[in-house]
Amino acid sequence: MIEAQRKNGARGQISLLLTGDVMTGRGIDQIQVTPSDPELYEGYVLDARRYVRLAEDASGPVPRAVDPTYIWGDALPALARANPDRRIINLETAITTASTPWPGKGINYRMHPANIGCIQAISPDCCVLANNHVLDWSREGLLETLQALVAAGITTAGAGRDHQAAAVPAILTRPDGGRLLVFAVGHASSGIPEEWAAQAQRPGVNYLSDLSAAQRDRLANTIDAIRQPDDQVVLSIHWGGNWGYEIAEEQRAFAHGLIDRGSVDLIHGHSSHHPKAIEVYRDRLILYGCGDLLNDYEGIGGHSAYRGDLALLYLPTLQAGRMAALRMLPFKIRNLRLNRPSAADIDWLTTRMDREAARFGGNVRQDGNALVLDWAGNHEAL
Repeated sequence: MIEAQRKNGARGQISLLLTGDVMTGRGIDQIQVTPSDPELYEGYVLDARRYVRLAEDASGPVPRAVDPTYIWGDALPALARANPDRRIINLETAITTASTPWPGKGINYRMHPANIGCIQAISPDCCVLANNHVLDWSREGLLETLQALVAAGITTAGAGRDHQAAAVPAILTRPDGGRLLVFAVGHASSGIPEEWAAQAQRPGVNYLSDLSAAQRDRLANTIDAIRQPDDQVVLSIHWGGNWGYEIAEEQRAFAHGLIDRGSVDLIHGHSSHHPKAIEVYRDRLILYGCGDLLNDYEGIGGHSAYRGDLALLYLPTLQAGRMAALRMLPFKIRNLRLNRPSAADIDWLTTRMDREAARFGGNVRQDGNALVLDWAGNHEAL
């Protein structure tokens, strides 16, 4: 069987789909066939249906009781054409009927388990859960989320019934029969409460209190203890604030240090509500912030300069862990779904992503409706 798999792809090569935050709670949950109780515990919005009305005020009618594929819109045919080998998303929503929100959290995302089809519709191989919303409905909500994903045949990383379960990677198979390990951690800077850290007998997330050299080495040792010589490793990390393009020097040092150790081949960063800088360091890809892919912020004012309505699907190709290519597919969130953006939207996003990539020696250009990263040393570099 492994020999047959190796014939289907170059040895050590794998193409991936990586996404930023997938937030299918609140307004997006309310347009599904089985919406959750709409009661919220926020300071300003107490009914999740309000987020649907805000989107309609901004963009026109949004259907109700939608097909599970609705929210993905134009992304589904684009992904069918790209056909990545493995798909990894950051699921930033609890899948639960739990009714007790985390005390004092303020924002609580949940999706009814009966709507799991809207996650399955994008065919994820792994849902990363080490983020600041997966325990919004307390530990009961996390445990139900894990159960729902397992029942749906979706692997998880970054959260679990105890620390050991939260720390182990998702193990995905490459086309050549080798292993792709997906480790996931959540850093305090993204708003994850320290109390959410998984412990020996307590469910929670794989938590990073800081980005010190000691924490970096501890994580590297954990990865190295599991990694085998032919494995490739993705580290998915939820870090930083929601808005702003600045890359903290401690984030860069943390990513570089893990690559220098030979522990990690790709850093999949998220938490920012808009795409941030990309770096290729020692032939390894670092995505500092992938931005939101799906949310219910449509019609909410503020932060318009960052164009949080524009989203990217990241499609890197690795060869023995090294970056071979990166294409990015742009979309616009409208009517609570992903839509093809206008030419002006693509131009804006290309210009902004090129500016940010240039800080680390790369450049971003358009190739049809896609964005392509060039960097010093790759065969397409300008």
